[in-house]
Amino acid sequence: MTPEAAHARARAAGPLPLGAGEPAPPGMMRLAHGDGTGLALPAWPDGATPALLEEYQVAPVNVERSGETRRVLAAALKCCWTDLTTDPWPGTAAPVEDVLSAYRALIGRGDDLMRSWAVGALRRLHDSAWLVVDGGLVRLGPRCAHWPPASHAQLRELVRRLPTGEEDSPGLDVLPAAEPVPDAAAASVAVPEGVDEDLLGPFDERRRAEIVAAFMAVEHAAEPVHEARFAALRDPVLRRALTEMLQRRGRVPVQDRETWTSGYAPETAAETGPTLGEAERAVLVLVLIHSVAIPRAEGLLPADSWLSPFPAQVEELRRHTRLPIGELEAALRILRHAGLVTQVKAGEESGGYTPGPQFHRLTPQARRRLQEELILAAGPHTPLAAAVRANRR
Repeated sequence: MTPEAAHARARAAGPLPLGAGEPAPPGMMRLAHGDGTGLALPAWPDGATPALLEEYQVAPVNVERSGETRRVLAAALKCCWTDLTTDPWPGTAAPVEDVLSAYRALIGRGDDLMRSWAVGALRRLHDSAWLVVDGGLVRLGPRCAHWPPASHAQLRELVRRLPTGEEDSPGLDVLPAAEPVPDAAAASVAVPEGVDEDLLGPFDERRRAEIVAAFMAVEHAAEPVHEARFAALRDPVLRRALTEMLQRRGRVPVQDRETWTSGYAPETAAETGPTLGEAERAVLVLVLIHSVAIPRAEGLLPADSWLSPFPAQVEELRRHTRLPIGELEAALRILRHAGLVTQVKAGEESGGYTPGPQFHRLTPQARRRLQEELILAAGPHTPLAAAVRANRR
């Protein structure tokens, strides 16, 4: 796998597993376990983080029930970071019950609604690699190793201020308890030095900061950003350096009039391959057919639009899939977390789903390919579908 594909795979599917002694791809940090194996995570230029977007008043990717998710993560940090003289990651394993007890003490309530919120937040944090929940135990996930050392003092103060869960509390039985898993001994984090220094070095401090800010905006903002807000999107010289930074990560800039975002380079996407399971892909096709293809056929959507105000209603999805209800809901949850679908209200109906913000990131080649796939899915026996198959031969 090329370095570009490795970066793209890590972005799409999470931290990359590394074998014993296997180095991290260029531009990626290596999280090593005690047995020599590890994980690879992309390293950000100049040590910046997506928190930089706050300075530019740009909204980051939305997190479902973000308040509850942050509080559960804080409770897990309280339970897993037991030695504040060390770095947070990898910490120690803590029973799920202890984390939920700390969360209950933090919010001051312990009813069934709290349990539902906590379980959902644990799933989201596990799916996004902020936590690892397994066998009734919670660990800090690899993304916690991304916290810059400069933030550790603030995190320590946060942990000290958090209330401790009740010692005699039985907690909530969210996951079955299992035999304790030994903590990762001799874990370490190796951060590469001088990430993109050859590209950023020739610029003065101000222009360098502008390039990094634009990089964070196009990679991590929830919506495309206007070029008027970022000098590196307007200046051709700065934009060239930004484009090269993206290309090293298997990404390309995507422009729509005066707004910019980023997407996967076509050749990198082909090498990376699909990251969604068969059920998730099938459900996504259903959402696209009912929220995009049908309204487009009725003349309600322009031909090049993949964002739709016409939600595919939940009952419609249930009626047109052979998946059990549990698998359908799990697939929709994964698609929501990935930003591929958005849950919306549908008037007086129970609600529905539309394509999510990730569809802003489609390159022209990806748009064309997706258009063809939708034609093949919605009308496989139509003359248009036959023309698509003929062109691919």
